[in-house]
Amino acid sequence: MNVEKKVIKNLNKCYALTKITYQGSEHFIVAAEKQDPAYLFDMDGNLEDKIWDGPGGVMSMVQVPGTDGQYLSTYKFYSPNDSKEAKIVIITPQKKGEWEVRTLVDLPHVHRFDLLERDGHVYLIACALKSGHDYKEDWTKPGKVYAAELPSDLSGFDQDHQLELTVLKDNMLKNHGYYRVMKDGVPTAVVSCNEGIFRFTPPANGGSEWNIELLLDLPASDAVLVDLDGDGEEELCTLSPFHGEKVSIYKKTEGAYQKVYDFPEDAPFTHAIYGGDLCGIPSFVVGHRKGKRNLFVIRYNKETGSYGYEIIDEDVGPANVLHFVKDGKDVLVAANREIDEIAYYTITE
Repeated sequence: MNVEKKVIKNLNKCYALTKITYQGSEHFIVAAEKQDPAYLFDMDGNLEDKIWDGPGGVMSMVQVPGTDGQYLSTYKFYSPNDSKEAKIVIITPQKKGEWEVRTLVDLPHVHRFDLLERDGHVYLIACALKSGHDYKEDWTKPGKVYAAELPSDLSGFDQDHQLELTVLKDNMLKNHGYYRVMKDGVPTAVVSCNEGIFRFTPPANGGSEWNIELLLDLPASDAVLVDLDGDGEEELCTLSPFHGEKVSIYKKTEGAYQKVYDFPEDAPFTHAIYGGDLCGIPSFVVGHRKGKRNLFVIRYNKETGSYGYEIIDEDVGPANVLHFVKDGKDVLVAANREIDEIAYYTITE
């Protein structure tokens, strides 16, 4: 694996990443965890616009389907201990350097969210890390998962007219992890917390009933499903426990997930995660924010019948990573939060 790295910008506590389609072409956005800017780049990593100077606190961003650059973003989630004012906002481009920001819904401690499309309906699923706190490191009030069907026209929402949410599941301590995974052509949400790793499947045919399935009874920070060994059955790749140091792979045996691999050393404060093809090879990419602070990839070697890893970058502390293919080459964009660096990695075999 060959890695070519370029630093495209420095951004204090850079954190969240997403792709959007805007003015007829694809772009990506990088936003900060603290009270700092958000930037729009073209797919080559060239800076195109500043979306705002702040207030930031961005954990997740997702484009509104069918729009020209409009997207939803978390807002004012600065840390687990400073997230009481967090909300989800609608961000709409007006012109270069001017992006309108309106409230969709106030949702204290909202950490991850997504938009899942099924049978012509778009569903918002939102995960709150906790439900409140009275002091620093207060985890006595577990988080929840919320949902709502998203209207096609968001122009009527603002601070005084908010989207109504329904609780799908509560009592989810340290409700941190989220990953969208397709199953039989349907987008599903893999959500990780202290009580385990769950899959949420949106309603069929415009109904109201979500399906909630416990995949593994393991306290986890994040998880993704990837068929690494190519046998047609997805492995469950996990980071555990909350902001923990263990990177593992589980394989379903007789209907239950059993551990088949542990990363050979501790990776403190695991955080960045990508699961999918990398240079045409099923891969599990992980970054951690303490210790060696590496970004690495785990793959399955069919010749040896075992899992192995390669280091992509060292001592960078990635918070999140975004994958796409540009001009036939695989790209990983990493928000290397611990060194305030937005890095653009071109990866070839």
